[in-house]
Amino acid sequence: MKVAFQGEAGAFSEQAVFGYFEKAESISCESFDAVFDAINSGMCEAGIIPIENSLAGSIHENYDLLLRNNLHIVGEYLLRVRHCLIANPGVKKADIKKAVSHPQALGQCAGYLRSHKIKAEQGLDTAGSVKALKESGALDTAAIASLRAAELYGMQILEEGIEDNIENYTRFLAIQKEPKIPECDSRQDCAKTSIVFTLKNEPGALFKALSVFALRDINLTKIESRPLQGKPWEYLFYIDLIGAMQDESSQKALAHLGEYALMLRVLGSYPRFL
Repeated sequence: MKVAFQGEAGAFSEQAVFGYFEKAESISCESFDAVFDAINSGMCEAGIIPIENSLAGSIHENYDLLLRNNLHIVGEYLLRVRHCLIANPGVKKADIKKAVSHPQALGQCAGYLRSHKIKAEQGLDTAGSVKALKESGALDTAAIASLRAAELYGMQILEEGIEDNIENYTRFLAIQKEPKIPECDSRQDCAKTSIVFTLKNEPGALFKALSVFALRDINLTKIESRPLQGKPWEYLFYIDLIGAMQDESSQKALAHLGEYALMLRVLGSYPRFL
């Protein structure tokens, strides 16, 4: 199975590809847009995209892409993000004046960089920064990326685990053209359903929308609002709820929500990462 991801080989997204899919051929894409295009065109059967980080928060671009594309979430994967300080062979840590990486990676290592008086410089992505560093041969610069990226490009690891908080996880979504029905056991919490909806801009609208889940004891694990394009100060609401689409309580809650929502779409129903 060909699976698209954003970034260079060795990126954390590629780790998620191999972590989620038992057998996969990872296909590198320059952008998140390109990941969706690869699936829509049939070049890839699936894709992996990051949707939120436990420290840095949501990746808003991917919420917008989920809405714009008619693809389905079929699974999720949680990856413990462990950052390494990577340099060209022979370089010593004392030589490092600046570190290049994706903005989120730099933010997750900001305390470490400050304490070592290393200047942060933004790059396109983590693994791409390692590749660019190797090509430049710079001796005063490091990249922040994964252990695999360092090994893949034959680079030296100066220090492992430089993230400021060890509870650093990124949640990834697996997306495909066709939806899948989660195969759950008797536990009601083994599946998750993701939806997006809009509401009338009136008092109590959001309260009424959320009450359809509270009335049925359905747990919401994520609520995200995004601007509704073309309508200033109006919003889309993305929600992750515990339960599969085929559950009676989920079906009744969504039918009830449909009475208030101007637009309602199920983005996917899939097994939870437990």
